[in-house]
Amino acid sequence: MSRTPVWKSIALSLTSDIAEGRYGTGDRLPTEAQLSATHGVNRHTVRRALAEMAEQGLVHARRGAGVFVAARPTEYPIGKRVRYHQNISASGKIPGKKILSLTTHAADEAEAEALELSPGDPVHVYDGLSLADGQPIAVFQSVFPAARFPDLLSALTETQSVTKALQMNGIADYTRISTRLTARQASATQALHLRLTEGAPVLHSVGINADPNGVPVEYGRTWFAGERVTLTLTDS
Repeated sequence: MSRTPVWKSIALSLTSDIAEGRYGTGDRLPTEAQLSATHGVNRHTVRRALAEMAEQGLVHARRGAGVFVAARPTEYPIGKRVRYHQNISASGKIPGKKILSLTTHAADEAEAEALELSPGDPVHVYDGLSLADGQPIAVFQSVFPAARFPDLLSALTETQSVTKALQMNGIADYTRISTRLTARQASATQALHLRLTEGAPVLHSVGINADPNGVPVEYGRTWFAGERVTLTLTDS
């Protein structure tokens, strides 16, 4: 098993410090000399770690002043009611979404099983990018039963919001009935959308949302930029 490069370990350690509040937005990080002494490495290794964090949008350098925290990872709760805009707004950031594609295709086995359909039944697919303060934090794909929601794609085009689009199609409320989280490495395409390096850590979430009668209405897959988001499991 290959070992994690030292510079990456330093970047992860500093990112954890930011996530846990040891350094707040606008705070200056220890100097390269201090970090070198703390971790027992040379300045080149520390510099590479800080460059990686800068590429992730976590820190920025000011000439002659040092390296400062640009933003703390976004807190994102996952519970019975996962509402993207509400979650991001509650974290003190401005939510946004970008449509990558809206298509309809025949359901594969995983999609059919999640939505209680037969393989080959038509499904609407919403591929998009989630933003917080204009910074991409996740790539997502949401899949819906097309026969039940024939006008959903036009509603998504208009609103870009799953919640609003479902409301326009008769679903006043929905809840999460299952969530599965795994750690992955960003693919080339995901890295491009998220402004990451290929192979950077991402958190893969697979969830199913259902209407008040327990009938699945959405099968969602999301790839969160691991260093920009802190996922919190809640009961609500």
